[in-house]
Amino acid sequence: MSKQQSDQYYSQPVEDVLRQFGVDLHSGLSEQAAKERLAEHGPNRLESTKQKSVYTIFLEQFKSSMVLILLVAAVISGVIGVMEGEGLVESFVILAILVVNAIIGTVQEVKAQSSLEALNKMSAPHTKVLRGGQVEEIVSTDIVPGDIVVLDTGDIIPADLRLIETANLKIQESTLTGESVPVEKSEALLEAREIPLGDRDNMAFSTSTVTYGRGKGVVVATGMHTEVGKIAHMLQNTQDTETPMGKRLEQLGKVLGYVALGICAFIFLVGVLYGNNWLEVLMMAVSLAVAAIPEGLQIVSTIVLAIGVQRMVKQNAIVRTLPSVETLGSTTVICSDKTGTLTQNRMTVTEGWSGGNRIDFRNAPPADELDSDENLLLQTALLCTDAHLKMLADGKHETAGDPTETAIVDVGLGLKMNKLALEEQFPRVGEVPFDSERKRMTTVN
Repeated sequence: MSKQQSDQYYSQPVEDVLRQFGVDLHSGLSEQAAKERLAEHGPNRLESTKQKSVYTIFLEQFKSSMVLILLVAAVISGVIGVMEGEGLVESFVILAILVVNAIIGTVQEVKAQSSLEALNKMSAPHTKVLRGGQVEEIVSTDIVPGDIVVLDTGDIIPADLRLIETANLKIQESTLTGESVPVEKSEALLEAREIPLGDRDNMAFSTSTVTYGRGKGVVVATGMHTEVGKIAHMLQNTQDTETPMGKRLEQLGKVLGYVALGICAFIFLVGVLYGNNWLEVLMMAVSLAVAAIPEGLQIVSTIVLAIGVQRMVKQNAIVRTLPSVETLGSTTVICSDKTGTLTQNRMTVTEGWSGGNRIDFRNAPPADELDSDENLLLQTALLCTDAHLKMLADGKHETAGDPTETAIVDVGLGLKMNKLALEEQFPRVGEVPFDSERKRMTTVN
């Protein structure tokens, strides 16, 4: 029990898996055993990278070569100003520019970090488990290896499971495989030792969704030991890369540094060779070098990026760091997962056919204004689904089940035809489940 490995159990009989985790099929873990395993393995959650403090974020705004050169220029300007009796005005101006630049960058990054934290702190989902012979609903973070999880339509899989019972169980694994079509699951043993993730039909993986049927599974991996946890671990180890503009500013900073040193050295040598006072020549050389540095470049680039960020915020985009805007602005090709990223990970009914006519559901009138054939088609489609519909107090609704069936429920609501009201009027008295040979489901209402 010291090591969790979810990639072995699909090739082992259910009895062997239960024996390895010391759990009884009919009673599950005891409360005491669950507490001990929770202490051993920790909460069932993905580890997040340590958040930077505001102080750290502020200091990071001063790490570029250009900013460091401006800091040196501010110090030198201050020294020269004091020695020549001109005061510290120029030095303070440079420092003010750098501080304003750092504040803008810090505020933007802290706001983005707070927004991301708020998204991650949504209410923790609950899961039904078998403990002490009773089915209990617990917070998903309290799941431990060996727990027997009870699955129903609409449930989100809380951890990696070896399925032990299934009844027409279908699970959508788009978070792992990118495929939105639900996969039929079974508890049957898989003989092969090396099977791709998407073909492990007797496994249910964390963050996947039950779209149809029921089942039970024993937890074989939690938290960072799950398949999605392995992906999260790889993402945490990725290194930040410098943006094109950041690289150019860094190169410019180095070039300006070398140029400033060259100016100082050249003027100092020429002045000394002509017999001038070496201290006066040095002061003049340093003054010219400082004057050659564009103090406003850093703040101008920061303000331009900040304006870009604010425009993206209006489009509901969270930009974590200012330089990301420049990278996105010069991007011509984006390689991205489609499901749930470029699409909504949700099926939608757009058209139908009835009585030889095409129906555009996107622009169709309410159901009571449809032709009789079209109205009957919509009623039949709604009654012949197993999707779950829940009406909320604020007038909104939630659906759970097979994506195709939930799409039918959604289009019905859009046309003012409620599945719940329809089922009260025409209760189901019999059904023939969908199968691959008939390619249809039949209900008697």
